[in-house]
Amino acid sequence: MVKGTPSFGKHNKITHIRCRRCGKHAYHIRKKRCAACGYPDSKLRKYNWAWKHPLTRERKK
Repeated sequence: MVKGTPSFGKHNKITHIRCRRCGKHAYHIRKKRCAACGYPDSKLRKYNWAWKHPLTRERKK
């Protein structure tokens, strides 16, 4: 019925634990997949939108 303080007492399930490959606290237990590095996939999870290209920073000066 309420969405506030009483409901937050029920938030006691652990969803993420520490990843054995990247060490971040992003390994989803139920999905069995790391949100940060993509473990257990062999390729490392990375996207172009996740980092700024270093050359574009130098050109802006």
